[in-house]
Amino acid sequence: MAVPKKKKSRAQTAVRRSAWGATLRAGSYVACPKCNEPMQPHRVCPSCGQYRGRQVVEKETTEA
Repeated sequence: MAVPKKKKSRAQTAVRRSAWGATLRAGSYVACPKCNEPMQPHRVCPSCGQYRGRQVVEKETTEA
């Protein structure tokens, strides 16, 4: 197997990994089927707390 001749420094590793964040954070957004708010796919909706038609996170309602 191929083996590197020299160890990569922490700085060089960080430079290489810095490009990961931009692609992972950008992401795409879809409309929530219940409340039509934008949300990331395969995640719980931050506004209504539902995931795949089930209430996963209880959301507090503010009564004024």
